[in-house]
Amino acid sequence: MKVVAICDCFKPDMDKFVEILGKDQNWSTYEDFREMIDREQLDGVMVETTVHARSWIVVNAMQAGMDAYIEKPMCLTIEEGRQMVNAARKFDRVTQVGTQQRSMPINNWASDLVKNGAIGKIKTVLAPNFVGPDVWKPLPAEEIPIGGSDNWWDIWTNQAEMRPYHSQIHHGWMRWGDYDSGGLCYGVTGWGTHSYDQIQRALGTDETGPVEVLLEEPVRHEKCGKFENIIQDATHLEYLHRLAKPVEGPRAKVRMKYANGTELRLHLDGDWGPGLGAIFVGEKGKIEINRNKISSNPKELVQSPDNPGPITKPETQYHIENWVECIKTRARCNADIEYGQRASTICYLVNIVRNVGRVGEKLKWDPATERFTNCDEANTMLSRPRREGYELEESEC
Repeated sequence: MKVVAICDCFKPDMDKFVEILGKDQNWSTYEDFREMIDREQLDGVMVETTVHARSWIVVNAMQAGMDAYIEKPMCLTIEEGRQMVNAARKFDRVTQVGTQQRSMPINNWASDLVKNGAIGKIKTVLAPNFVGPDVWKPLPAEEIPIGGSDNWWDIWTNQAEMRPYHSQIHHGWMRWGDYDSGGLCYGVTGWGTHSYDQIQRALGTDETGPVEVLLEEPVRHEKCGKFENIIQDATHLEYLHRLAKPVEGPRAKVRMKYANGTELRLHLDGDWGPGLGAIFVGEKGKIEINRNKISSNPKELVQSPDNPGPITKPETQYHIENWVECIKTRARCNADIEYGQRASTICYLVNIVRNVGRVGEKLKWDPATERFTNCDEANTMLSRPRREGYELEESEC
């Protein structure tokens, strides 16, 4: 794969990116992605933007004939995620959502153990209880940074409400629910998309989801982690766990159930255990799957000679290589956009049930129609109004 062009609506950020990666690469730079697509005749685009702008750029790119690598979470709401899937099918685009564990050999090997019955029927899945986003509270406007085009703040704001410029929005957008439904980086869509997608892969529910959602306790604003001491090693996971501990936001335990009776318990703290995966409890044992790290009880389950072992390349390289290969063959990628939609949906079900706030009440979810069947209030949270000029292409697959 050859990178030939870079785009950012705020030129100083783009210039900084080019400076870091090296000006000698001689890339073309653009402030409008549509101009880039028109001029460069690209095979594909990697959309690594703010979450609130992601769906608009992806759908426009697919409509223009581009295949897309879509950073996670791929969408801001369940409804716009479905519109993205429909657009991919309508325009016959190859899509890869950035849940790279689906391309890591050791993760797929362990997932197949679970899916193929190595520990019998799965009774319970334990996963992290991530924090959600905060609500933006107006602050006095700040001066718009110089160096961008006259309308760059309008473009950056995209579908969201047009607000006066503030650096806490511009540089801290991932904290606020109007721009990212995950809260700070290690929130429900930041880390949660990886964790819940790992669950979907192992349960074999790639194109469906749970049928019941239950809020177990009142929502509190608290830290994602609570442990004072963690295992002192230099692994990538322990580094991430250490970062997760101080993250704060709205948080409450949630329980979900699949049609076959498997229960998903989002109970674990983010600074310990499978922060990027889950623990699968079956009739004949347990398997814990994390990123590039697995364990089991009994231990022999993961000690088979065909275990591919830890990865030997950078963790995203497998995923990007799979996308490029599928662009050539037109096959479905490991993390096709439909799979990304289903993993993102679990994240948004968490946020919705917390926002509804009905502790102890089972909200019934229909994964086929992607609507609640017993809660109209929750259904109002499946989509949001979009500003004029940033609507999505209406597509039906």
